[in-house]
Amino acid sequence: MRVFKFGGASIKDAGAVRNVGRLLSGYRNQPLLVVASAMGKTTNTLEEICQLYFDGGDFSEPLNRLKSFHRNIIHELIPEGSHNYYEVENLFVELECILETSPEGKIYDRTYDQLVAFGELISTRILSEFLNLHDVPNRWLDARNFVVTSGHHRRARVDWETTESLIDRMVRRLLSRQIVLTQGFIGRSSENFTTTLGREGSDYTGAIFAYCLGADSLTIWKDVPGVLNADPKRVEHTVLLPRISFKEAIELAYYGASVIHPKTIQPLMRRNIPLYVRSFLNPEEDGTVVCDAAEGDLIGTPCYIFKDNQTLLSFATKDFSFIVEDHLRDLFDAFTRTGVQINLMQNTAISFSVCVNSDEQRIGNLLTLVADQFNVQRADAYQLLTVFNYNSEEDVDPLIRGRKIALEHKTGKTLQLLVESN
Repeated sequence: MRVFKFGGASIKDAGAVRNVGRLLSGYRNQPLLVVASAMGKTTNTLEEICQLYFDGGDFSEPLNRLKSFHRNIIHELIPEGSHNYYEVENLFVELECILETSPEGKIYDRTYDQLVAFGELISTRILSEFLNLHDVPNRWLDARNFVVTSGHHRRARVDWETTESLIDRMVRRLLSRQIVLTQGFIGRSSENFTTTLGREGSDYTGAIFAYCLGADSLTIWKDVPGVLNADPKRVEHTVLLPRISFKEAIELAYYGASVIHPKTIQPLMRRNIPLYVRSFLNPEEDGTVVCDAAEGDLIGTPCYIFKDNQTLLSFATKDFSFIVEDHLRDLFDAFTRTGVQINLMQNTAISFSVCVNSDEQRIGNLLTLVADQFNVQRADAYQLLTVFNYNSEEDVDPLIRGRKIALEHKTGKTLQLLVESN
């Protein structure tokens, strides 16, 4: 039994959906569970709608853009009057019903999850109907009925015991009959609210189903030939890594390698389920396998990882005291409560500096929470560069290009630099 995951780029338009259909047609008689993301940049549009909704702005333009984008794809792929032709329209009505209510008194993160989940629900409805019409029978399932999580919205934690019981009991028997298609990124809390697993969390969903089903493998289909040692859009002469160990993959994901979601590897490693990263543009190529190996192909190969949209926050106590353990305790408590992710940190006797993702809502909540105790300096528009298997300054000089370095951290084989954005 296999699990396939298709990201937004693989189903970004009608032509891409047809390509996925051709790929899956070769697996129609095999036990296969397919996890799909929202189409293209749909999640970005839904985030825009959510922010405008809470700000009291006019969200009609991005909402109409969202509907037109999907309707155009439906028009190309699905004849009017087919069995589930109006399923997507029903989802649009449900979305608009949420937006017609007042945001007053609502919790931002909870509402965010309810809204952005429509991206995956819409995309999988379209993909499922297209496959059924083209002789790839499949059963559409709502992932929220199986992936049970905590109530930590936008960063929900999986209730593994409950989730595994539901998937094993209800999904396994369906796989013996036909392909099962479901959504990435989303789940539900014990209070029956929609939750999300964090941005790019569809890879993690694939790992969740693979773990709970004891799958033979998980394959993530990308628009790159596999795991490269750098983003080819940023670095010339990239190298394909045919094999990586689980531990190496965890380190790369931890530092922000976009090909693999950070939480994806550990469930697979626990049950020794290999992860394949392959190109949906060239599916005949082997790509990269992440597996239980003492050593992979990273030994001596520098890997360059970029994180854009970073914010530098520097904290100093208002009573002019040193930054000591109780201050760090209070700061980390505030980070935990607001869901602000620390990507790099550094402290001196009188200050504590962190590099975090530039999430305006969460950073605003954090600054409000610590305002009584700390003075905070904030600077935006930074990029975090991580060099894994760092060898020399020659590795990074062409990438920095004279930009100011705000923070630097170096271990035995890893260098991290927070630099001004281009």
